Amino acid sequence: MPGILLGDVFPNFEAETTIGKIQFHEFLGNSWGILFSHPRDFTPVCTTELARAAKLHDEFKKRDVKMIALSIDSVEDHRKWSEDIMSFNQDKTCCPVPFPIIADGKRELSVLLGMLDPDERDKDGMPLTARCVFVVGPDKRLKLSILYPATTGRNFDEILRVIDSLQLTATKKVATPVDWQPGQEVMVIPSLSDEEANKLFPAGYTLKEVSSGKKYIRYTKP
Repeated sequence: MPGILLGDVFPNFEAETTIGKIQFHEFLGNSWGILFSHPRDFTPVCTTELARAAKLHDEFKKRDVKMIALSIDSVEDHRKWSEDIMSFNQDKTCCPVPFPIIADGKRELSVLLGMLDPDERDKDGMPLTARCVFVVGPDKRLKLSILYPATTGRNFDEILRVIDSLQLTATKKVATPVDWQPGQEVMVIPSLSDEEANKLFPAGYTLKEVSSGKKYIRYTKP
């Protein structure tokens, strides 16, 4: 079956991009990475998404996350489209989009990663890529995948929030609750006993009482 599961080593694919040919693992180095696919160049929703991603490039860089996009059009089309993307942002420098865009004209990578949307097709009847997001850790394993249909644009602020959670929980035995934002309290993971939690979190934790009487909702400072 095409596609990739959480915890799998992400394929070390080779691809033509707007910065030349890359090997994915080499491109990432020891950094985190985010790969996000788009149905087609010169389309309205895709243009707004890449424009927002370009604006947030420095925020991803601060988190040591390398960005790379994918669309089924050619490198030449990607470069021309980049001008529209940056002008949408009212960027008068006409500089290129600050991350590479993969050209997946034969849809080989889209098939490998399970990114095709069966309900959205081009004028020739070929399926378009869905709006996928893959976050890959420094160990080259998949940490997160999100799949949107071609008709729904993504929220890149939410993607940043999720990366903040992934990076925090990769190093600490905590989980982030609903609507969590960086700096807010986190939750002690259920597999830690109270004794272990007291050792790991010397500042302590707060227990939330629930009707069952079970003491499993424990908040602490990150």
